[in-house]
Amino acid sequence: MFDLPIEGAELLAVEFGDIVDYFSVYTAVLFAFALLFIGLVIISRPEKPVDIVFGGDAYYTKEIPPEQLRFQRFMAIACGLATLGAMVSGDLFNFTLFSSMIGITNIGIVAAVKNRHVLEAAYQYGIVAMVATVPLFGGAAIALAATGTLSIWELAGAGAVPLLAKMLLVVGVMGEGMAPFYIGKAEITRAPGAPYVLMIHVSSLLLFLRVVEIALTV
Repeated sequence: MFDLPIEGAELLAVEFGDIVDYFSVYTAVLFAFALLFIGLVIISRPEKPVDIVFGGDAYYTKEIPPEQLRFQRFMAIACGLATLGAMVSGDLFNFTLFSSMIGITNIGIVAAVKNRHVLEAAYQYGIVAMVATVPLFGGAAIALAATGTLSIWELAGAGAVPLLAKMLLVVGVMGEGMAPFYIGKAEITRAPGAPYVLMIHVSSLLLFLRVVEIALTV
């Protein structure tokens, strides 16, 4: 499969039967970026949001409860680990599972904020993420029915996966990864808790880049 231009050179492959988790130049770069951001989440100190009163010089700093920060950090790390799995998965079904986990942890990062507007946005995104599992797993099911396997390694370069299955995978990832449906929601993107909230954007970007690679590979 590594004669495909998008992959680059083969770096490492780990076989589990017909499931082969692999590192190519492409997937290794995505994996390294996710790993780097997990490290930043672990060592970084959380922000202290500052509210400024317009029309005057008044401003005040918000104190974020420690239990909120601990939960957001945990969910951000879990999101990062799910992203790592999605980056190197060599099986379409495992990829869909990791994608769903990213959606769940993204909801958790935002839902930790005790703010009505933020919680409402998290609820709405939760509905989108749940609905997105239908095309996501549907795409994997169609690929299995058409080819008899879910191994990306086996399917690479064969062009056997129907276009409909690829389109459903992309749509499902767009819902689970929050883009473009809610990436512009101010209540989410401005929720206190950076750098943990930023993991939402990182995981969304990397997940979309990976599903594009999968769609072009199979």
